[in-house]
This record gives sequence, C-alpha cells and structure tokens, in this order.
Amino acid sequence: MKRALLAAVGLSILSGCAYLQQFLKTAFREPTFTFKNMLLNDVSLGGLNLDTVWDLNNPNNVAISLAAVDYALFVEDKQVVAGHPENGLQLAANGSSELHFPANIKFQDVAAVVQTFLTKELASWRAEGSIGVQTPIGVLKLPLVKEGQFEVPKLPAIVFGNPRVTNITLTGATVEFPLTVTNKNTYALPIAGVTGNLAVAGSNVGTLSTGDLGAMDGKGAKQVSLPLTINFLSAAGAVVNAVRGGNAQVSFNAQVQSGPQTLPIRVDQLVSFVR
Repeated sequence: MKRALLAAVGLSILSGCAYLQQFLKTAFREPTFTFKNMLLNDVSLGGLNLDTVWDLNNPNNVAISLAAVDYALFVEDKQVVAGHPENGLQLAANGSSELHFPANIKFQDVAAVVQTFLTKELASWRAEGSIGVQTPIGVLKLPLVKEGQFEVPKLPAIVFGNPRVTNITLTGATVEFPLTVTNKNTYALPIAGVTGNLAVAGSNVGTLSTGDLGAMDGKGAKQVSLPLTINFLSAAGAVVNAVRGGNAQVSFNAQVQSGPQTLPIRVDQLVSFVR
C-alpha cells in the first residue's frame, strides 16, 4: 500500500514537471538578437578598433543570461582577434541590452603591404557565429551573421604655401615654409608628425618637421609655418636665385607618423619665394 502511494506521488510530481515544462515552452517567447550598427574607434594609419553592436531583447517576464558566445570577425577575408561580452551577463525581464564585440585590427595583419592597403577606398568585414542564452526552458542558440564595409584611412594631403624669406644675408637666408596638412578622412586621424628632407630646385637644403599635430578632425586641416636656414655657400645657384625672389620646384620626401605606423609621403610643388 505504501509503495503504491509513493509511486502515485512520484508520477504526480513527474507529471507536474512535464506539465510545467510544456507550459513554459508554450508561454516563453524566444529572445531576439539583431545587429544594430558598426563603430570605428582609435583609427590611425596603422589600424583601428572595429566594434559591432547588437541588440538582445528579452520579451518575457523572467530574466535570462548569456551562457555562451561563438564569435568570429573577418576583415578582407582574414580572421582577426575579437573580444566579446563575458558569459553570465544578466538580462532583466522585459528588458534589452546592447552587446559589443570589439576587435583591434592591425593593418599589417590584414595586408602584406600596409601602404597598398591604404589606397583602397573601402574594406570589407564579416561577423559570424552565435550566442547561447540561458532561459527557463534551457539554452537557446541565436545566430549572429552580418557583413559590411568600412572606410579605409588615407594619408593626409600636404600642400606648400609660398615660402617667405624673413632674413637674408650674403651667405644665407632664413625662410618660413608654410604647410597645410589636411585629413582626407571623414573621421578623426592622429598625426604625430610629418618629417622629411626638403629640396629646392633639385638641391637638398635641409629638414622640415611639423611636430605632433594631434588628432585631426575629419576633413579638418592644420597650418604650420616651418623655419629653415639655407646656406648659400653650399646651395646651388638656382636655390640662391629662387630665395632672392623667384619661382622654384620644391620636393618634400617625408615620413608621416600616425599611431604605430610610419609611412612615406612625397610632395612636389612649384612655389614662389616672397619677402
């Protein structure tokens, strides 16, 4: 008699659990996981941070949590190292949360020649994988798939103004060389400096350096005036004639420092020396 009673109680409990599971499956609504946007941060000529942002929405009256993440990010079909939210993230009942998947991309890991990569207008990216969400009815797997493009950072544009002779003697002259450095990108770009050798009328006359220009605004420009003392005794006659009032071709073979990357840039321009 006692055994029969225990068996009946056990069956009742099992039946109740099965009913509860069935009820939860019927009443529980699957969370939604959708792509929101892509953010670019810390952009330089050496790399950037690409962050894909997703919305996880819980339409139920019970809380859920993040149980597993399987995420892969590819840039130009090459997989890069990416981060993801930690497991255990709690999502309140009837709540939503942004999930960020940041990746630090070094262009040297994507392209064999960084300078060639930077000539591209756009680069492709692709995210794929899934997340696992712990719910009252078990772990639900939600797919994660998205692809797009981002603007590849460009070298700045450099333009000379007409050099101004501030002092001249029989043996030399001090000349102010005005430079305008323009960020060709729509986003901010740090320029730690532009440094290189300057030639006037084909003759090397010295070195110009802008110093740290800081983070340049998207499509923004900065103007600097760089003094240089030219020694007439070692300069060619064409240089002397130009400095004393005339036109000459200037060539600037320089290096641009942006983030961890240094890249060459050359400017050839006809200028007029003024006093």
